[in-house]
Order: sequence, then structure tokens, then C-alpha cells
Amino acid sequence: MVATTTTGPAAPLDAEGPRAGHPGRRGLSPQARGMAALLVTVAIWAAFALSARALSASTLLPADAALLRFGVPLVVLLPALWRRRARIAAVRPGPALKIVCGAGVPFFLAAMHGGALTSAAFVGSIVPGMVPLFVSALMAARGRGLPRGAQSAGLALIAAGVLALVWRYVVPVDTDVLAGAGTLLVASGLWALYTVGLRDVDLDPVGSIGLLCLPSFAVIALLVLTGVLPTGIAHAEGGDILLFLVVQGLGVGLCAGLLYAFAIRRLGAERASVVGSLSPVAVVLLAVPLLGERPTLAVLIGVPLITIGVVLANRRPRPHVHPRPEVPADA
Repeated sequence: MVATTTTGPAAPLDAEGPRAGHPGRRGLSPQARGMAALLVTVAIWAAFALSARALSASTLLPADAALLRFGVPLVVLLPALWRRRARIAAVRPGPALKIVCGAGVPFFLAAMHGGALTSAAFVGSIVPGMVPLFVSALMAARGRGLPRGAQSAGLALIAAGVLALVWRYVVPVDTDVLAGAGTLLVASGLWALYTVGLRDVDLDPVGSIGLLCLPSFAVIALLVLTGVLPTGIAHAEGGDILLFLVVQGLGVGLCAGLLYAFAIRRLGAERASVVGSLSPVAVVLLAVPLLGERPTLAVLIGVPLITIGVVLANRRPRPHVHPRPEVPADA
């Protein structure tokens, strides 16, 4: 669930695995494979938002979902992570802390709690939608300058979309929804911190997953074992465990990061971010048959504003090309 373009080339999916794109290989073109990977990623992001809302009605508790979210990728990628242990251990504490806090336990619990108090449309719109605005603020704080042109217009549309979503709950005041929206804003800010942290580390997607999941799983396991966070996984229904294992563990935890990096390599960061901005729309459409949610007027106004804003906020300004001075013919 990344709604901000990255700077520079994307790292290979597995530096030690076979290379893709051999000459003479038949089948889909690289662009078609990239688009397919990106569409699957958008579906996974939508599933994350839906599962955040569905958790309150399941037999699992937030800590149980977190154990699946961070534990499954570690089990699946254990051999690859062992080969990368030296590079993961060499990451500086500052960027590592941004990644672990930004997408680890604090983000996960904030997203789940906010989803329980609001709706899937709120999760799918506010969390990824506000990331470009928070990232721009972080970049400005680091002296990278303020966004201009289409990017600044996009950030304004994102803010307007979020205001459209929450305005109807201000008068009269709905404390639960407003508290949930505020918690989702915190989750979005944390994800922006994660995005900035990823730019500061020299790891491929597999290494980044390991850097995130290993300390996050250790923290959530410690909180469960000490009784700080309650767990109900021992008495949970098998269907709920399977659902969150697939969506959170395999989907969000493993596949989304790998597939999004693959899509960026094939399509470029700008095209990938534009298609990825369809995630809020997908959440709203899927929430109707799956969760029985009915899009309100605020959702019908706010979600399109956020989607268009994300598209504009991810546009890179075209470099200004100075015209070459004309050379006299007799020079």
C-alpha cells in the first residue's frame, strides 16, 4: 500500500534469483506482466482495507492478525532472509526505526483500530491517500523544498477529499467515527515515515520485508506473551484464521511488496502510482457486496477527490530544457 512514487531505480526482486526477461521468451510483454502484477497489488491493498473493517466482526483480535501479518512472511522467506542477514544487520538505526515503526506494529494496530471505528472506504481512502501529503511534509522538513504545480494541486485535492469524508460526522459530532478517522490519519503518517525510510536503505524488496517483519513479529509476540495485548487465536474459527493468513500474511505481508516492486520495474514509478491510486475506488466497490456497506454522499465525493489528488501528487515535474543557442552559419 504505497501511494508515493520512489526516486531512482527499483531494486530487483531477488538479487540471487534467476533474471526475468530472457530474449526469446514468449508470452506476455514486460508491460503486460507489470500491469498484471500491479492490478493484483491493488486488489491486495483493497483486501487490506476490507480486512481492517472485517476484523471487528471476526473471532480474531488485533494481536492475532498482527502475528499472522508479520509471522507468515518470515516463515516463507526464511532461507532468502538468512542469505541477506549481513545486509539487513548493516542498516543504520535511523532508517530501520522509520521502517519498523512506519509499517510495523504501531501502523498495523492504528489501521485495524481505525477500521473498526469507521468503514472500509475510510481505511482505503485515508491511509494510502494521505501518504503523499505526509511524505511531502517530511521532505520539506528535510530541506527538499515544497511541491509545486500539479503536485501541490493534488495535495490540496487529497486534503479536500478527507474533509469531505469526515465533514458529515462533525455536525452532529460522531466521536467514534472522528476518533477512527484520526487514528487512520496517524496510520497514514506512519506509512509515510516507512516510505521515507525505504528510500534511505540499500535493500532489495525481500531484505526490506525481513527488516520490517522480524522486529515487528518479536514485538507483537512479546506483547502477547506478557499479556499487554489479549489474544484469542487459540479459540478462533478456522475460517477467520485462514482468511487473515491469506490476506494479511501472504497478501499484504509478502506478495504486495514483491509485486509492486516488479510493477515499478516494468511500468515505471509514475505509471504504477497512477494505477495504484485506484485502490480507494476498488475498496468502495468491493465493500458493497462483501461487507454490506453503502457508499454515502460523502464517500462518493471524497473518494474521487482523493484518487485524483493521488494521481496529481505522484506526477513528477518535467525538467525544464533550455533551448540551445543558435550558432551563426559563418561561425
